[in-house]
Amino acid sequence: MRHYWKYIKPYLPAFIIGPILMIIEVIGEVVMPLLLRNIIDVGITGGKGTTYIIFTGIAMILTALVMMTGGVGGAYFAIKASSGFATDLRKDAFKHIQKFSFNNIDKYNTGSLITRLTNDITQVQNMLQMMLRLALRAPGMLIGALIMAFVLNWKLALSILIVIPLLALAIGTIMRLAFPRFQVMQKKLDNLNTTMQENLTNIRVVKSFVREDYEVNKFEKANLDLKESTLRAIKIIIFTMPVMTLAMNITTLAIVWFGGNQVIVGSMTTGELTAFVNYVVQILISLMMVSMIILNSSRTLASAKRINEIIKTEVDLTDDDALFKDRTISNGRIDFKNVHFKYYKNNEKWVLDNINLTIKPGETVGIIGSTGSGKSTLVQMIPRLYDADKGEVLIDGINVKDYSLKHLRDGVGIVLQKNVLFSGTIKENLLWGNENASDEEIVKYAKIAQAHGFITSFEKGYETDLGQGGVNLSGGQKQRLCIARTLLKKPKILILDDSTSAVDTATEARIQEAFRNELKNMTKIIIAQRISSVINADKIIVMDDGKIVGIGKHDDLINTCEVYAEIYYSQVDKKEVTA
Repeated sequence: MRHYWKYIKPYLPAFIIGPILMIIEVIGEVVMPLLLRNIIDVGITGGKGTTYIIFTGIAMILTALVMMTGGVGGAYFAIKASSGFATDLRKDAFKHIQKFSFNNIDKYNTGSLITRLTNDITQVQNMLQMMLRLALRAPGMLIGALIMAFVLNWKLALSILIVIPLLALAIGTIMRLAFPRFQVMQKKLDNLNTTMQENLTNIRVVKSFVREDYEVNKFEKANLDLKESTLRAIKIIIFTMPVMTLAMNITTLAIVWFGGNQVIVGSMTTGELTAFVNYVVQILISLMMVSMIILNSSRTLASAKRINEIIKTEVDLTDDDALFKDRTISNGRIDFKNVHFKYYKNNEKWVLDNINLTIKPGETVGIIGSTGSGKSTLVQMIPRLYDADKGEVLIDGINVKDYSLKHLRDGVGIVLQKNVLFSGTIKENLLWGNENASDEEIVKYAKIAQAHGFITSFEKGYETDLGQGGVNLSGGQKQRLCIARTLLKKPKILILDDSTSAVDTATEARIQEAFRNELKNMTKIIIAQRISSVINADKIIVMDDGKIVGIGKHDDLINTCEVYAEIYYSQVDKKEVTA
């Protein structure tokens, strides 16, 4: 609860006023049977006449209006408090996820995170709303009705005390069985959301491979799994209402029977029996409310546990201990010193194994190697997308861990293998690189990335609206926009992670020429599969199985590095290399 206090505090008045207004409704509910008793015993049986009955009836109407005011007001403040609580909790959970390192993100799938931010928080919100409306009303009604029942006839009221422990035992058993089933249900919901998210994101791939039937079957399986787990959980819950109804009917029947006998012998009036039955109903209804709270809390506890997993996930990559938080990257020199890294710490094999490397400011460096050789992992160490397990990465002589993450990543521009564009216009996407960039700067860097030509061929030019993820662009156009967006950051270090693979060789050559002419002082690292992409680099780094197996220029490596020569000649045969 201490953790949630920060979300309660801004709405504390609503958290207090709502339950108080519900107590007003409870008071009215306790008073109503007494007024009904007076109408029967005093107005009708006692002979007070029509005037007394009318005034008592008016009093009942006024009481009902006050109850309605309390109920409506209590519901309003309950909704206000619970929705505000959920909004702030969701905002903080999302904000915390944004701080996750790649390693943290790897522990959750996207569907699970979406479910936790939406369905799970909504479950907590609904439970909180129910608590604010019923937490005081249910026990208040129970206590008030019990007191009045004992005041009217304590002997008859003792029979109620037999029912309450039996109901409590039944509800406790149901809750104990329901909790683990709700946990399973939420995991199945994760799986369903993941299935939907993957399908809708990759719908074009699905259609191109004619895999619609497969995806429908996959979705149907996930959907049926969710249905079955939901039914397993709900089957426990559905016993609650019949048990409560049975208890209510048996108790009411017993009260009417024994109370009726007392009316016959004259030890109890008809009005008192009527009021007593009303109080018994109120007691049983309040027990049903309590059972609803308890049973819903079972599902809510499962959701709260999943939310806490996100909020309490320790971000393993921060700049809290950085020594030079105010420093920015000025030159762009990069040094790897004895760097080791692996994604799964219990693996014996290193993904990067004892990497030692120096890249001078302004150099153009190519990195080449087979798939899985560690090329992408190597460059992801530079902006601290991952941290080295051993050794250190230095920029301008300072360990990357000693920069603030903002200054470090502002100084390093990286175009990842997967090109991601967002809904909006081309200009809006480019402004991700620098939201304050002028139109002249946007055009300048679009030209360097060889994107200006195809952008202006569109009817609306830079104001052309992109579909979700840039679906109305070709792969090469997406790559060039991503390069232009990164260049707008004006980083000191530019990393292209196989980000010209969908661009034809002639356009790629023009991009590289523009880099040489326009970005002379920028350190440029180009990861590529094609030798033609790196053949003119100042130096080429050859990687194999997580190790650097060659460093030098093309002419040297072709004679000294077997791995490089193998890649080169395999591409010469396919005519993929152009000097």
